[in-house]
Amino acid sequence: MRTINCKGTLIDFSTPKVMGILNITPDSFYDGGKYKSKEAIIKQTEKMLNEGATFIDVGAYSSRPGAVHISESEELSRIVPIIQLLSSHFPDILISVDTFRSEVAKQTIAAGAAIINDISGGKMDDDMFSCIADLQVPYIAMHMLGTPQNMQQNPQYNDVTKEVISFFAEQLHQLRQLKVNDVIIDVGFGFGKTIQHNYELLQNLDLFKSLDVPMLVGVSRKSMLYKPLEIEAKSALNATTVANTVALLNGASILRVHDVKEAVEAVKIVSQLPN
Repeated sequence: MRTINCKGTLIDFSTPKVMGILNITPDSFYDGGKYKSKEAIIKQTEKMLNEGATFIDVGAYSSRPGAVHISESEELSRIVPIIQLLSSHFPDILISVDTFRSEVAKQTIAAGAAIINDISGGKMDDDMFSCIADLQVPYIAMHMLGTPQNMQQNPQYNDVTKEVISFFAEQLHQLRQLKVNDVIIDVGFGFGKTIQHNYELLQNLDLFKSLDVPMLVGVSRKSMLYKPLEIEAKSALNATTVANTVALLNGASILRVHDVKEAVEAVKIVSQLPN
């Protein structure tokens, strides 16, 4: 049984948890530009919390393949007011901030966020690990090959599972040297991986248990699901539930999703299986 400490609350992963996605970017692949007004943001957050989300993940920098790079100041101007808004409106909310920048991490934690979710696993800002050590907040380290701008330009591995496990072993070692206790890993589906790489990782998720840390899985409505089915992201909810179920059976501790109700139902059904 693993736990993490979020603002003094112990989150127990003996039952997997659901993280609802709140994109405030204009160009995210699925819901970009959908939540612009304060009213829309509050309404969507309330919906996800009511449906059973333990965490709300807020991102102001689109990390879809080929996304436009924005400055640190623009990212901060987008995200800090939203963290303040949500923290004041939902006093008990546990907000995860999707950023690879240490300064954004500092300012959003100060504004009321609880977790930092870094798509680069510490590779895009040399100060991120020491920042997390200072802040003493849970840290989600994701694996990505390259950057959002180039990650899908012919990604190659000799053995994707071994290489991603090796990456996490090194990053976890560095974090433990800095006395960072609460680390969650995310293999980074779709971040510098082909569809074949993604399915190999999905099949081999249970091998990541050897790292002895909770595992977040984010496959919600991604192209690895809708491309094989020759559909669009908006039609990929059923495929998302199937992939989430596979992930739960292979040891996922957190499902990061656009559709909270369906993910919570998947957790409940899988939890009915005898140990």
